[in-house]
Amino acid sequence: MAPLEATTDSDRDGPDRTAPDRTALAGALRSALRSAVRGEVAFDATARALTTMDASNYRRVPLGVVAPRDADDIAAALAVCRAHGVPVVPRGGGTSIAGQATGTGVVLDLTRHLRSVVELDPGSRTAVVQPGVVLDELRAAAAPHGLTFGPDPSTHSRCTIGGMIGNNSCGAHSVAWGTTADNVHALTVARYGGDTLRLEPGAPGPAGVPELVAAHLALLRTGFPELPRRISGYALDALLPERGPDPARAFCGSEGTLGVVTEAVVRLVEAPAVRALAVLGYADESAAAEAAPGLLPYHPLTVEGMAADLVREPAGLPRGAAWLFVETGGATPAEARSHAERIARAASPDAVDTAVVTDPAGQRALWRIREDASGTATRMPDGSEAWPGWEDCAVPPARLGPYLRDFRALLAGHGLRGTPYGHFGDGCIHVRIDFDLLSADGVARFRRFSEEQAALVVAHGGSLSGEHGDGQARAELLPKMYGDELVGLFARFKDLWDPDGGMNPGILARPARLDENLRFDVLPRGPVDVAFGYPHDGGDFSAAVRRCVGVAKCRTTEAAGPAVMCPSFRATGEEAHSTRGRARLLHEMLAGPAGGVITDGWRSTEVRDALDLCLSCKGCRSDCPVGVDMATYKAEFLYHHYRHRLRPASHYALGRLPQWLRLAAPFAGVLNALARVRPLAALAKRLAGIAPERGIPVLARETFTGWLGRRWGKGTFLFSSDQVATVWPDTFTEHLSPEVGRAAVKVVEAATGRRVIPPGRGLCCGLTYVSTGQLDRARTVMRRTLDRLAGTHDSPVIVLEPSCAATLRTDLPELLPDDPRAARLAASVHTLAEYLEKYAPDWRPPQLDRPVTGQTHCHQHAVLGDGPDRRLRERAGLTGELTGGCCGLAGNFGFERGHWDVSVACAQDALLPAVREAPVGAEVLADGFSCRTQLAQLGGVRARHLAEVLAEGLPPGALPPDPRSSIAGGA
Repeated sequence: MAPLEATTDSDRDGPDRTAPDRTALAGALRSALRSAVRGEVAFDATARALTTMDASNYRRVPLGVVAPRDADDIAAALAVCRAHGVPVVPRGGGTSIAGQATGTGVVLDLTRHLRSVVELDPGSRTAVVQPGVVLDELRAAAAPHGLTFGPDPSTHSRCTIGGMIGNNSCGAHSVAWGTTADNVHALTVARYGGDTLRLEPGAPGPAGVPELVAAHLALLRTGFPELPRRISGYALDALLPERGPDPARAFCGSEGTLGVVTEAVVRLVEAPAVRALAVLGYADESAAAEAAPGLLPYHPLTVEGMAADLVREPAGLPRGAAWLFVETGGATPAEARSHAERIARAASPDAVDTAVVTDPAGQRALWRIREDASGTATRMPDGSEAWPGWEDCAVPPARLGPYLRDFRALLAGHGLRGTPYGHFGDGCIHVRIDFDLLSADGVARFRRFSEEQAALVVAHGGSLSGEHGDGQARAELLPKMYGDELVGLFARFKDLWDPDGGMNPGILARPARLDENLRFDVLPRGPVDVAFGYPHDGGDFSAAVRRCVGVAKCRTTEAAGPAVMCPSFRATGEEAHSTRGRARLLHEMLAGPAGGVITDGWRSTEVRDALDLCLSCKGCRSDCPVGVDMATYKAEFLYHHYRHRLRPASHYALGRLPQWLRLAAPFAGVLNALARVRPLAALAKRLAGIAPERGIPVLARETFTGWLGRRWGKGTFLFSSDQVATVWPDTFTEHLSPEVGRAAVKVVEAATGRRVIPPGRGLCCGLTYVSTGQLDRARTVMRRTLDRLAGTHDSPVIVLEPSCAATLRTDLPELLPDDPRAARLAASVHTLAEYLEKYAPDWRPPQLDRPVTGQTHCHQHAVLGDGPDRRLRERAGLTGELTGGCCGLAGNFGFERGHWDVSVACAQDALLPAVREAPVGAEVLADGFSCRTQLAQLGGVRARHLAEVLAEGLPPGALPPDPRSSIAGGA
């Protein structure tokens, strides 16, 4: 039976008459698969929408998704799909950049269950792994033995070994350790239909392959260019008799078109005990490229290159307009450093400047710039979009300099821009180009450029793909590189492996056109009516959603350092709860009925359910390389989803918290007493949509502004603006933790000599309304606040609650883009540490001399930054680092019914372990009310705001004279 993928939309005339057949087929196939496999079988809209795209420009809608539990499940699924004539696409981390991880049949999700390191043998330096093992998990298993897996793409924290085999991935260390094919010993592979083969050196492979090779020895010996990064096409030269033959090596880079890896035996290499980094600055990109080959005789671990147009801010790089990152290794720090210094000296005649970095943290910071480039490069310096498509061409390293000059000229000739970077030591260049893939003219130019670019690469003796595979992006152009005869041989090789054509059709052999199935085709061309301003996306919500290109940094399973993104994915492990997954669902929502997956727009329950577990932590706003802001997208969606409809009870209770707390303030004592009566508390939580496991916070008997007003009395202030400071009375400080506000007053007055005065009553940033999508109400509250601050929008304001400060900095001007007062107030917002650093730079805080633990508030990390806080803690003798991640309470999220388990899992991810492992006597810091509440309720720990800790350490005479002595009218 011919596979369903036999035709494409571009081949059909008139309407798609296959739709009814496709629906009937999906039902029969789903039933058959559920009977045959033990893993999950999902044909629902969410599962399909999550797998329509990878990290490429392409989109294909599958019938369904299967998550096999083991090799038998894989074979069973392949047998069922063959019986129904449905194609199969194996999928790992979904980070492929050429479109090969998408398809119209059944997607095999190999990441859910097949992620075990089955065996690791340090003696033979091999490991047996399942295909869904994430690279970093294999490296972590090998590290105690001093070993590692050599290939390391920048997506190492989420790409899988099976995907690396499929694409023959390489990474930064290929100059030392080669490609994935160089590090694979044997493979067990299931073919379309379910039969399995063992591929290892000397094995024949499928029937007919040895005869095919024997009949074309001359072509196979002369048809492949010799260069270290030749990934394009099938590696049929690995089957030559003088090379083994090695069918496992020939399988690497086949992009899921031949079969599915069920198990792999991979080689491990010795990991240097210590590493150093020589960073070499050059006058321009070509100079760096031409210098790279000359460093290879020194046997470095990496020779990576990038130019200044990819560096968005100063990053500790030496002088220059382009740089080489050359890593070295050694048994001791001195050996690694000596090796790096030797390379720096060798480079010095041509380099503008050099630096040798031995500090691991400094090396990580520099490597982060390089690793994030695949996302950073998707935005040009002016904010315009750039796309893959010619992401990883490779030429002989000695030709890289001339090639880059010709490439830049080709870009200019087409009126295009790109920012090349990559593996200069191997002659492999990554680049995102500002193609217009939304208009017919732009797509036509994309095709013309692609054809000329292919010719340019071939003219320099190169490969169309040097790392990520051909996929749909380049396979159509393989005849330019190999000629028709060898490309025809590729098709015959594919047929011997897959006679029914069911494995990932349209990729590599008989490929789809490079300008069809573009993922932008289904998006609306006109503006979408939205509430936020989206200033970084030209006010276009579709452009904001397009930011997600699928590099999937949000799928990392551990919060690295101060990073936050994505706590809900780490809690559930589900793609739908990653930033990428939610962005994909929003993309399909915008596609609408024409896209055929999510058809009910803003009313979509699929999108609602995926966003329900988004904590609105804003971590993606800073940690995502392309700045996806899912917290804003969630607020936007909730606004439209519930507009003119009944909302969940928690939206009325928690979303309007400032209103309720103002009404409750006079009755705080009574309400606190009632909250201690369990049946009443349970009833209140049930009515308010609050998780039954949650404790109700205690209301302050005296509000912060009440205390501040009582402290000052009822007089008239006679101070000039440079004699006073203003502390913002956010809802949490005002009603729930006024002790933080009182401490901040004490610190600010001691540090600056300024008097802290109340800025006014009834001020609100609108946070709780924004987080629940009540955006009309949020704008009303924000405008009222701006009215009450009339004439004072330019004065500096200290905001103690990080989430409120972030709301004022970002949500306020983005919801009121036409009100200049909003932008002025946003610019006036300071954290306590920012204010002290700016207005009391010479103040010496009390020397507290104790370790600290706790967590940097997720909104502070994402929006405000914590540099001033770090410096203030250091000056006060508070030593140690705060952890990243999110506390899991996250404002209303952790209080809402149904979120308890995820909230606890988020706290257990980083925060609670950090507090448990802290040294005796450590100060637990948490500037956010949510973080302090979570620690108290889950860990029994009293955490404090930095202001409280500093205030406690002030000497008795630190405050200025009684402020009431300077008030006319007295108390």
